[in-house]
Amino acid sequence: MLMSNTDRPARLHYMANGFRVLAPGDHVVCAATGARVPLNDLRYWSVARQEAYATAQVASEALAPK
Repeated sequence: MLMSNTDRPARLHYMANGFRVLAPGDHVVCAATGARVPLNDLRYWSVARQEAYATAQVASEALAPK
């Protein structure tokens, strides 16, 4: 039976210039807001933390020194 990747979170390995799909899915969850980010729209992540972010602003706030 074929499984659909729709409505399933992907598991990714984040690298400096992209990411590698470890487990297929159609989205990831933003580490800061919990928002769903479709893989086609994913532009912001932290290589060090291995986390995805929904927007540039969310990423900047999450990665800012405290």
